[in-house]
Parts: sequence; structure tokens; C-alpha cells
Amino acid sequence: MNKNTPIRELKGVGEKRAQLYEKIGIKTAGDLIFHFPRRYIDYSEPVAVSYAEIGSHAVIKAMVVKKNSAARIRKGLVLYKIFAEDEGGERFTVIFYNNRFAADALHEGEEYLFSGKVSGNLTRKEMNSPTVLKANEENLLRPVYPLTEGLTAAMVTANVAEVLRCADASFFADTLPDEIRMEYALSTLEYAVRSIHFPKDSHAAELAKKRLAFDELLKLQLGMIMIKSRNRTENGCKMLPKENEMAGFYSSLPFEMTGAQKRAVSDIIKDMCGGTPMNRLIQGDVGSGKTAVAAAAALFAAKNGFQTALMAPTEILARQHFKTLSEMLEPLGVEVCCITGSMTKKQRTEAAERLSDGTCFVAVGTHALISDSTEFENLGLVITDEQHRFGVNQRATLAEKGHNPHKLVMSATPIPRTLALIIYGDLDISVLNELPKGRQKIETFAVTAKLRERALGFVKKQLDEGRQAYIVCPMIEENENELAAAKGYADSLKKTVLAEYRTGLLHGKMPAAEKDSVMAAFKAHELDLLVATTVVEVGVDVPNATIIVIENADRFGLSQLHQLRGRVGRGQYQSYCVLIAGTVTEESRQRLEIMTKTSDGFEISEYDLKMRGAGDFFGNRQHGLPDLKIADAAADRELLADCQKAAKTLIEKSHDLSEYPALKAEVEELFTRNDNAAEAL
Repeated sequence: MNKNTPIRELKGVGEKRAQLYEKIGIKTAGDLIFHFPRRYIDYSEPVAVSYAEIGSHAVIKAMVVKKNSAARIRKGLVLYKIFAEDEGGERFTVIFYNNRFAADALHEGEEYLFSGKVSGNLTRKEMNSPTVLKANEENLLRPVYPLTEGLTAAMVTANVAEVLRCADASFFADTLPDEIRMEYALSTLEYAVRSIHFPKDSHAAELAKKRLAFDELLKLQLGMIMIKSRNRTENGCKMLPKENEMAGFYSSLPFEMTGAQKRAVSDIIKDMCGGTPMNRLIQGDVGSGKTAVAAAAALFAAKNGFQTALMAPTEILARQHFKTLSEMLEPLGVEVCCITGSMTKKQRTEAAERLSDGTCFVAVGTHALISDSTEFENLGLVITDEQHRFGVNQRATLAEKGHNPHKLVMSATPIPRTLALIIYGDLDISVLNELPKGRQKIETFAVTAKLRERALGFVKKQLDEGRQAYIVCPMIEENENELAAAKGYADSLKKTVLAEYRTGLLHGKMPAAEKDSVMAAFKAHELDLLVATTVVEVGVDVPNATIIVIENADRFGLSQLHQLRGRVGRGQYQSYCVLIAGTVTEESRQRLEIMTKTSDGFEISEYDLKMRGAGDFFGNRQHGLPDLKIADAAADRELLADCQKAAKTLIEKSHDLSEYPALKAEVEELFTRNDNAAEAL
């Protein structure tokens, strides 16, 4: 059997099970072997019935003493009840629903290890549908796999065992150079693959995970280095230093640039005057002044005779950037134009003409910038805001409108340094870690739903003082209608102390023109209160808004809460954020408490990463990189550092990995599975 053997050809896998496997991306025997356990059940230390806590998971060693006959509770539901007794004579009940096979596999007088969640009460404890091992089994560390409905752990375990029994050498062809494996004390690939599924003990499982995670992170790092090196083409837009121009820009601003902003501008100027095109990320917390840095970069490009294109993910944000850049650059003689989808054909044609004849030096817009009708006379700088919201193809199409232009990426999403090195491995990074003078700390409170009425009373007080407010309505369920949920919440406010205020509604299903109209009305203070979904997360700037209430805050990631909080505190008034928890658990309490204690987005993102792991950090994984199957960027930081060193060593020996053809092929295959990353490679 080789890695490419179709999954349906495995012994015990029919057409129906093959379809279930395909639901979780498994089509071949190789896919199955690299479908790793997410954790293990350790059966080696069972507890007595009396020590098994209700509501928690436990392993109990007990003998089956009685089996009841099957009982049909209602149509389509059959219950199988088994009574077991531990060594101390304490009994508990095992219940299976619609699983005659599991019930028939247990025999009276025999001892088993039962693993599952304990329910019932102090005098009668139960386990519903536990996993079961015979007490005399030798291997007591058992894998738990990601599954889909209809596919059981026993099925996957049996199929994996069959593949490993029949596997040929193709499964274990080791592409990692021996010198790297020895230097970092890594096991062979065959040992790792066999031990990740059926480890002899926890130490074997750790060795296996270390090797497989190392492979994953190393290939990711090598891929990113190769992308970076391929981006390092000859600089067709090389510029000449004009420091005096920047001094004039700084003095023209109505505020003082922070040290971090000036350092970022220096980095950008150095890059644009270098021998290869710039590829830099400006990573800044909410309100750190990224747009001013972008304006400085665009001015520097203009003074060198080059045009700039700034692409934003939404029309609201594009128009906001257009306004800010116009205010900063047009007094200095640099014309700025805007191109968005909602403009009339005449407006877009006029703007496009000014770009193509070189009259306009800065174009701000949405993906409308990449349309065939938009041409530049001399595009030298491409800026994308919140890059992960664009596909690689969109960014590449914009860059192709110039000749190897410089690329600047802005992101307000605070990302821990370790994760940034993975996600933005092909970029140089500048961090804006200082807030401009005058920005006030936003007072943040976390409360339960019982205090909602008081929270709304606090909102009323702010509105009575002439301020404005946001309420982010409950997070939408996957199958729930966003319009109905948002509108329903807005209607419910008519029964509260906020009934008399002018209220607007903003949600993601609205046409762009309607969103713009609502935001314009809110900014002009024609509305007092804006009920919104998370569409307000990025880019809305209303200095008079001083309070934001976020419902069901426990269901948001902390970094997203931080982004939402950044919608207030943008003016001269003290601002507030009220987080209302829908469900209170110890974990949610701790998470929301972090929000009340710090306003440092990077500190919050570190905590968020530790709590949720890299896989969930972005929610919908939009950053365009291959998924991590076994490595964890939060937990494997030392391993990531080792992988970066190893990748550097390999690239220094062979810049294109041609001396390691098998490893190179695996790196390219990993990135080819992901369309966005494949485009870059």
C-alpha cells in the first residue's frame, strides 16, 4: 500500500465511509496517516467511582455486573443500560443510545476501562456513551481524532492501524536532512508517524509531536523565505533620499508624530531607496497613526515622481482614508483621488483619467482600483490596509499596474510577534507601539446580562450630554439571519430608556451605498445611537462617539473586542466600553477581565493566542497560509525559533533548496494545496 492508495480501497472502508472521510479532507491512505490525533485519553490512572467528579471527564476501572435488556424509549431511540462495579464495590451505570454493537461488546464478569463525562448525582453516577478498553490492554494511551458525524474513533483507529500494517516505504520517506535532525534531537519520520497514532507512553507521543511539528513549521518558514527571496527583484522604482521633504511634512501636521511613527517612516524611506522593492508591514494598535505613516510614504513617492495606490477592504474605510490623506497631502501639492464601486461611471472615468495622465499622484479605493479601466502613469507604491481581507490575486493584480512597485501593508489587528513571523514571514515589520498624544484610556467594564438596564442607563447619560454611542448587537449564529437579528435588537431598544433617541442600523448585508449613508448620518450627528454588527470593527471614525456596548461579549475573540473598543476614544472626551457577558463561565470571566485591565492590543493578543491557539486566532482563516495540522504557534515558540534557525541554515547552503530536492518538493506541495500561498510561490 502506498500514500496514494484511495481511501475506499482500504480494508473495512466502503463507499459510505469513504464519503465520510472525504468530508474531513481524507481521500488517500497518506491523508489518513497525516490526520493526526488532537489529544490522547490516558487510561493508565483510573479513579474509583467515589472520586469521579460529576460534570468532569474521568477514567473508571470496573467490572460489568449486569446488563439490562434493550429499552425502546421512543420511536428511533433505543437505550442500552449496563451496571458496573469498581474494586471497592461502588457501582455506576453505563448508558449507550442506539449503539447495540457497543453494548454487546461488554460481557458480565469482565473488567473494562470506561472513559467519559460523569453525570448523575452523588448516590447514582452515570456515563453516557463512554469509550471503552479491556482492562488487560497493554497500550493505555489512545488517540482522539477530529471526526465527523457517522465516523467513530474506533473506525479511524482501526483504519489507521491497517494502513500502518501495510504501509510501504513511501509513507516514511524522510526529506529532513540528517544534519538538521541530529542537531535538533529529532526522531526519524517513521518513528514519529507510528508513535503519533499509537504511542507506547506519553514520552513517545511528545517525541512524535516534536518531530512532526518541526517538519510543519520548517516547511512553512522555508516557503515564506522563498516567497520573500522571489519578491527581491531589481528595484524598478528606486527613489532618492529627500529628508527635508519629510521635515516639511511633519511640521505641516496639526499634531506631533510619535517616535514609533517617525521610525516607521525612516524604515520605509530606506527600503524605497534600496536595491530591491520594499515589502513592509506596518503593524499598529488601534489609533496608533498608521494612516499618517502611509501619507508620509505617499508624499515621499510623489516627490520622487511616483504614484501611490492605497486599497482598503471596505468603502467606508476607503472614503475615510481618502479624507485623511487629502487633508494631509493636498496642502503640500499632492492631489488625491478616490475610486470605489459605488461611484458613477462619470466620476470613475474622471478619476481614472487623472491617474493615467499623471495629474493625480495618490489613488485611494476598494478593489475597484484593480479594474481594467484604472491605469497609472507611474505607479511606484502599493499600500494595502488589513491585507488578510484581500486575496493574493487581488494584491498581485494591483501591483502589476506598476513595474515592481514598493509594497506597504497596514494592519490594526494586533498579532503576537511569534505569529506575525509565520503569517507575515515574507515581510519586514515595523511596529507602532506608541499612541499619539491626547489619546485617552478607554474605561472598560465587564458585566453580566443582569446589569444590562444599568448599562443602557449609562448610555443614556452620555447621549444626554450630547455624545453618541454604539451598541454591537449579539453575535450572529452561523445559520441565523443577520438582518433579522440586528433589526430585532434595534426594535427591542424601543422598550428601554433609549427609546426616544435617533437610532440607526448597520449590518453586513446592507448595500455599500446604504452603509455609507448610515455612517455619514452618524458622523454628522443626525443619529445618536448606532446599533451594529461587527461591521463597525474596522475603520469607523466618529470623535463624538464616547461609549460602546458589546452584547454577548464572551463569544468574541479578545483581539476582536479590542478592535471594537477602538471605535470610541477617538476625540477629546472620556470614553467607555461596556462588555455584557451572555454566558458566565470561569474562562469567560478571566478573558473579559483581561479587557478591563489593559488597553495594550499586543498584550491582549498574546493572551488570546494562548487561550484559543493559532488555528482560531483569525476566525475565518483569511491570511492565505497553509493550515497547521499539529504545530501550535502559541505553545511551540521554542520549536518555532529552532525552525527559523534551521531554515536559515538550509537556505544559506542552498538558496533555492535545489540541493534538497525532496524537501523542496514538499515545501512547494504544502503551499500548492492553498491557492493564495501557491500564487505567491
